[in-house]
Amino acid sequence: MKTTHFIFLGIIGILLVNCKTNENNRAAILAKTDSLEKLANSYTDQHDKNELNKRMVVAFYQKFFGDKDISAADLYLGDTYVQHNPGAANGREALKNLVEPLFKNAPKTKVDIRRVAADGDLVWLHIKGNFGGKEVSIVDIFRIENEKIVEHWDVIQAVPTKSANENTMF
Repeated sequence: MKTTHFIFLGIIGILLVNCKTNENNRAAILAKTDSLEKLANSYTDQHDKNELNKRMVVAFYQKFFGDKDISAADLYLGDTYVQHNPGAANGREALKNLVEPLFKNAPKTKVDIRRVAADGDLVWLHIKGNFGGKEVSIVDIFRIENEKIVEHWDVIQAVPTKSANENTMF
């Protein structure tokens, strides 16, 4: 009888320890779940920010370069606008002054944006364009701050008539 009683108490002890362990595991799992939920929410928030930034840059690019609407600079560019293209000065007004003679009497066009990507405050556009009567591949990179474009880099490359491979630039 004492042996049975001792075994019974041992089983209860094991169950209590397991319950306590399961309770600790449950708390750890809940903490991890909460952390994962916060992480997922931050990814969702970042994804939403990336999408918003991409839409804004695409809208600016079409309105400014496609529609030849210089007032888009006032709407989309920040008070400070840093330009990394060596042929253009810094500032929103400088950009407007640079393109104004180019846009005069130029027809509206649909900008041929082939790719758009964003990572945080940076947005990239890959564009098939025409520059000086020649087909070009353009990559424009914009930095966004407070929902305004505040910095710009670009690379423009002429599309060759012959290529060393069968891949297109687009």
